[in-house]
Amino acid sequence: MKYRNEITIDLPRSTLIEKLDNPDNMKHWQRGLIGYKLLNEEDPGAVGAQMELEYKMGKRQMIMTETITKRDFPGEFHATYDAKGVHNIQQNFFEEVDAQSTKWVSESEFQFASFGMKLMGWLMPGAFKKQSLKYMMDFKNFAEKGVSVADG
Repeated sequence: MKYRNEITIDLPRSTLIEKLDNPDNMKHWQRGLIGYKLLNEEDPGAVGAQMELEYKMGKRQMIMTETITKRDFPGEFHATYDAKGVHNIQQNFFEEVDAQSTKWVSESEFQFASFGMKLMGWLMPGAFKKQSLKYMMDFKNFAEKGVSVADG
């Protein structure tokens, strides 16, 4: 399953990247994030570096591993996310609209290992796209206005 989302954020690209590239900020825009652990502390942002992310979504707890596949800021950041039965390939592009705004384009591909997850992806593809867009909107609110999902 593949899809694309895009959003314009009213910040210069350098400011957007600075906020996005700080893992301590993730709690402000990734709902359900309990915590993270750098698995490559010597060079955490390098291609190949990994981070373990722990989420609580409703009654369900989920652990996923982020692996950086391309880091070419300010223009691109790509990573994969692996959780039980799901492999997510994420490509992010950051384009200057003008001096004070940036377009964030996110291309997502989900690959499912189990029949149950394949069925869910087939029956509810809109739910995945909607969740991705929600994270982007939450980032926009945090980056532009300082609104944190951790506060509510």
